[in-house]
Amino acid sequence: MADKKDYYEILGVSKGASPDELKSAYRKLALKYHPDKNPDNKDSESRLKEINEAYEILNDPKKRQMYDQFGHAGVGTAPPPPGSGPEGYGDFSGYGDFSSVGDIFGDFIGDIFSGGQRRTSGQRVRRGSDLRYDLELSLLDAAKGIEMPIEVARSEVCSQCDGSGAKPGTSAKTCPQCKGSGQVRHNQGFFSFSQTCPQCHGEGKVITSPCPACRGTGSKKGSNRITVRIPPGVDEGTSLRVAGAGNVPGKNGVPGDLYVVIYLKKDPNFVREHDNLFSELKITFPEAVFGGEFDVRTLEGKIKLKIPAGTQAGTTFRVHGEGFPRLNKRGKGDLFVKMTVDVPKNLTDQQKHALREYARSIGIKEAANPNIFKKVFGGN
Repeated sequence: MADKKDYYEILGVSKGASPDELKSAYRKLALKYHPDKNPDNKDSESRLKEINEAYEILNDPKKRQMYDQFGHAGVGTAPPPPGSGPEGYGDFSGYGDFSSVGDIFGDFIGDIFSGGQRRTSGQRVRRGSDLRYDLELSLLDAAKGIEMPIEVARSEVCSQCDGSGAKPGTSAKTCPQCKGSGQVRHNQGFFSFSQTCPQCHGEGKVITSPCPACRGTGSKKGSNRITVRIPPGVDEGTSLRVAGAGNVPGKNGVPGDLYVVIYLKKDPNFVREHDNLFSELKITFPEAVFGGEFDVRTLEGKIKLKIPAGTQAGTTFRVHGEGFPRLNKRGKGDLFVKMTVDVPKNLTDQQKHALREYARSIGIKEAANPNIFKKVFGGN
């Protein structure tokens, strides 16, 4: 038989690892190789035996000291001669069924390996599934925040059986396979572990006469009307969790959660990018030439924006603090206003004449660039 692996190497820790580091390493590996997560996987079972054995030794200060000094021989786990024990192992009666290791499992894997179900005294408490609700908001509502009533279709406790799942007048029976514990125990040599009872699925009871209304599930389709508070600054795709507003699995079950996913309607005045807003301001050619103060739309109303003389089309001005509120933070983003120059389509003869005179005064000849005059004057 090959030499046994080093216990520190099995857990992936250094020889100077603290008890907390040992426990953390053990938990990660135990979760990875646990039978509930790797059903019928012999390699995982073998790996978990090594992990449990290593932790059992290194977690005990006295055994760890003996192991550090004498190796496997110091803790009675050196490879025995062939045939000296079951399956080639020595006497492991001192380790019992690893009940202390099982206690550690109970602290942290109940919810993970029970399909989202908590365990109490060996029996699981069913948890309802989570729900999603897509909510569309205007940009203004998303900026200011809003309380909005919504109605969500979800499962509710069956009124006919009061959520028990059993036909009225009957009751659930104690599961004959697990004797009501919700768990069945398996022994493989010196290694022992528990799994959810396959007959009652961890309930500890079985229903022989299911309720005709809910077919034994303990819940029926219903709806739930709630008011959702939308905080200022939510963005597209923001998910808001409403605890306990999901499906109800039946009597004594724990409701799931509701996740409200935000979508924003297209706004005619603004484009949002993170906490900043972008808009356009259309001005005439003379206004661009002479400049001035102009009304600019914001989420809160209108403000005055000073445009300097000679502003070119496409110039963008930044207005600090007039953007979108920062979600769960102080302050706002900025507003960026892009200038566009409005080209007139219909001019009077007097206006056309004046514009021709201006064009000639700056060296633009109608014959040299007829397209400009055709566009402005309509071909006259």
